[in-house]
Amino acid sequence: MKILLTGANGYIGMRLIPQLLGAGHEVICAVRDESRLSVDEETRKKIEVIEIDFLNEVKYKLLPKDLDAAYFLIHSMSSSTTDFDEKEAAMAVNFNSLVKNTNIEQVIYLSGIANDETLSKHLSSRKNVEDILARGTFKLTVLRAGIIVGSGSSSFEIIRDLCEKLPLMITPKWVLTKTQPIAIRDVIAFLIGVLGKKETYDDCFDIAGPDVLTYKDMLHQYARARGFKNWIFTVPIMTPKLSSYWLYFVTSTSYKLALNLVDSMKIEVVAKDNRLSKILDITPHTYMEAIDMAFKKIEQNLVVSSWKDSMISGRFNQNLEKYIQVPRYGVLKDNQTLSIKNPEQVLENIWKIGGNNGWYYGNNLWKIRGFMDKLTGGVGLRRGRTHPDKLYPGDSLDFWRVLLADKKKKRLLLFAEMKLPGEAWLEFKIDEHNVLHQTATFRPRGLKGRLYWYSIVPFHYFIFRGMIKNIATTSPINKKTTSNAV
Repeated sequence: MKILLTGANGYIGMRLIPQLLGAGHEVICAVRDESRLSVDEETRKKIEVIEIDFLNEVKYKLLPKDLDAAYFLIHSMSSSTTDFDEKEAAMAVNFNSLVKNTNIEQVIYLSGIANDETLSKHLSSRKNVEDILARGTFKLTVLRAGIIVGSGSSSFEIIRDLCEKLPLMITPKWVLTKTQPIAIRDVIAFLIGVLGKKETYDDCFDIAGPDVLTYKDMLHQYARARGFKNWIFTVPIMTPKLSSYWLYFVTSTSYKLALNLVDSMKIEVVAKDNRLSKILDITPHTYMEAIDMAFKKIEQNLVVSSWKDSMISGRFNQNLEKYIQVPRYGVLKDNQTLSIKNPEQVLENIWKIGGNNGWYYGNNLWKIRGFMDKLTGGVGLRRGRTHPDKLYPGDSLDFWRVLLADKKKKRLLLFAEMKLPGEAWLEFKIDEHNVLHQTATFRPRGLKGRLYWYSIVPFHYFIFRGMIKNIATTSPINKKTTSNAV
């Protein structure tokens, strides 16, 4: 089958690509920015990529007519706390308009369980998108999922952060809300299973694991699975806004996502039936099994995708290619160069920068900078990195975004997502003479930007000089390294 995959560079989309290719399907990936699709070269050769921004009216000629099916996996919950529902509705309308001139027979939409009498804005928006897609010229299959648990999922990342960092928690009363988590492996199985399955056309199904748990239960079971005990006490006085700040400062989630999550966490998310499990003969895993599977992937460094690599995890929402050309005029720079004897090893060191491996010099100072960034509403250092030694354009790297990662040309270019009075780039490059170039470029925004740069110049001398020396001389790391992403 020829399949259109929207949201291909998202958490679910990245998991679907290898599964669809492995099943022999032809996959066309629809993304807003082609340079953001973080796949290896072999996978890139097997797929077709089309740039489409569904927030804008799109031309139907962008798509081939002979498409058989499509996955609708795009949403805007993390990009706004006010009008994300309007954006999601607009994207669904534009999607219907785009595909009406194709031969698409089935569209599969991953929605949220919406069985409670009162729905959050997030769940109401998902239900509205279902209604809009149902007016399309195709057969619609809707899968409604609750909390998705897996290596790299935002829900699991939040649970992990809370449990690992706070063995004693004073929590809002929404931790007593019931939910029915599902393993990411089962979500993918259901998404693949309904493809071309005519008995699922024009129907919607709840998909969930076998366990109905409160969020408090989920936190306790996570701690038990990891071999420690935690204590959780609930209080009725924590407002939604205060709860959002609590999640934002303790976990790696963005404030906008935290606010929308808190709004949804007050609503019970429990499945009505398991019809689809019987139709597809799928037995969902338990919550504890999902945790175990997630950590097996983490320990083997096999995390396929992480929500933290999404643009919405930071403040960078522009096309990457606009920033790849580092400005030369009106900027302030710190240039460091060093002759190296082992360029291949130095290149490996560069590709391992950040995350658990740190920044090769002054890691405590980097942590302080990350904490200060978090206090001012930035992303801080908590996002880490998805892979310990692999980088792709668009990946998040602590409070940086990877703009370019070209091992053949021996060049890595990062763009700062921290709160700054200007724009900042950090570049590493090894030239043909085996000279390592490390360049920090800052384009200040007015007087405030220049004062900021000159105030930290004394630190630059030690940090950047120490960093290039350690990158050039650090031996291969023999100890087992794991990524920060789950």
